[in-house]
This record gives sequence, structure tokens and C-alpha cells, in this order.
Amino acid sequence: MPELPEVQTVVDNLNKLKIIGEIIGGARVFWPRTISGMTPAAFCNKIKGRSIRRITRRGKYIVMALSQNLTLLIHLRMTGHLNWEHRGKARNKHEHVILELGGNMELRFQDMRKFGRIFLTGNPQAILDKIGPEPLANDFTMACFQKMLTTCRRQIKPLLLDQKFIAGMGNIYVDEALWKAGIHPLRISCTLSKKEITALHRAIPCVLRTGLRNMGTTLGGGAGNFYSVAGRRGRNADQLKVFRRDGEACPRCGNSIERIVVGQRGSHICPKCQRKPSSLSLSRA
Repeated sequence: MPELPEVQTVVDNLNKLKIIGEIIGGARVFWPRTISGMTPAAFCNKIKGRSIRRITRRGKYIVMALSQNLTLLIHLRMTGHLNWEHRGKARNKHEHVILELGGNMELRFQDMRKFGRIFLTGNPQAILDKIGPEPLANDFTMACFQKMLTTCRRQIKPLLLDQKFIAGMGNIYVDEALWKAGIHPLRISCTLSKKEITALHRAIPCVLRTGLRNMGTTLGGGAGNFYSVAGRRGRNADQLKVFRRDGEACPRCGNSIERIVVGQRGSHICPKCQRKPSSLSLSRA
């Protein structure tokens, strides 16, 4: 579930902990598949003694630059969390990787559904270069976005969910951006008018920045929902206009919000504000 605002919130949390410069004293792995590309033993041996140089984000990856040209990439996937705990605190059963840091503290990777992955690599660009442009970057211009959309023929929602097309977007913020731009998720990308592309280009950063200001979106109270490193819930759920609001009134027109399925993903729309495309447009997919 964590998307760009949630992952960036985690990165901001980690930087506030002032762990830059800390040396990783050791690591423990309790679910081997969390570590990608090497054995848990090799991971523990290779990461020990490395200092943390920088923590940033690329797409949905937490990017932790380490000493000696190593990089730790963390992908939270659906239910991943990072917990900051005292070393003496008992490990919960969903904490699968533990990094020992200074001051008797530990950074613990928790993942209830076990889909998250951790990579330790000397060549992070082999992974990160496959990701599309950052929607909050200065080079994500209208001209760039228009070219991206008009040179492919795909349904707009699955396209925006594709991390190779654009970085960091997921089900929540794609639904919100499409509603804000007044575009149905079944529309074919190359059929969008310049006016619609302009509206979507404005909507995407807008909904993402709202999510960032509210430190992410937490839905429900289960352990698999998004929580910050400090265990705080994101506040953005109250700002959502359509996502998981089926049956409620559209904030723009008052029509009832509906849930449909697009590309095997639950999608939330206002059928009045987001007109369904014609059969001709659908046939071009």
C-alpha cells in the first residue's frame, strides 16, 4: 500500500532520527526471502560495519547510501514498516530483518504479508533506472507528460500504476488524481485532449503533495496499514475525495461515488464527473 507520500514520510522520519553517520553493528534475518539477490548470511556479513551516508527516496524505494559504495534499497510493498526500537525490546513475529545501530537502538523491518524486499547492492541504478520519472520533480513538465501519454495506447489507470511509466503512484493517489482531473480510469491514454492532460498533470502533484503534508494515508486500524517509523497514523484519509468512498456523495457534484474494477484493481469514481469512454475508445486499448 505505501505510495510516494508514505515512503517519503518514512524517509523524512529516518532523517529526523539523525542516524546519518551511524555504523551498522550487525544484522539479523528471520525471513530469508525478504533479502533479495543474496543469502541472509551474505547480507549480514556484507552490511556489518557500514556507515549510513544518506537516506533518500526513488519511486517507492527507500534508498540508503552506505559507506564503501554500497546501497540498501528497501521496498515496503503492501504491508512493510520500519520500526525504531530499543535493542532490549522483544521482537514481534512480523519483524523479519533487524539492523543494529548505535545507542543501543535497532531499525526493524516489519512486514505482515511478507511481500516486502530488501536489496544490498553496489549498483543501485540497475534497479532504480527502470523506474519512470518522479512526478514531483522539476523535469516532470507538461510537455514531457503529454509526450508520455500520447505515444502509448493503454488504459489510463493501469498506465499510471506502472512504475516504469511514472514513479511512486498507487491505487489511492491514482484514483484521487483521475477524479480531480475528471478523467475516467478506462480512458485510453492517447485519446486524452490537451486540456485533460493539463488537468491530470496538475492533479497528480496536487494529490501527492496533500498526502505528503498529511504524512501519508492510513486506512483502518490493522497492523498491515501504513504507520510512520514512530508508529503514527497518516492523516490523509480525511482528505480523500473518492478512494473507498463508494456510496457517498461526490464532493464536486453530489452524485453517488461508485466502485468499479479496472485492470483487476478496485477503482473509485464519480460516474458524472468522470464520464465513461465510448465503446470506440475502449476498442482502441
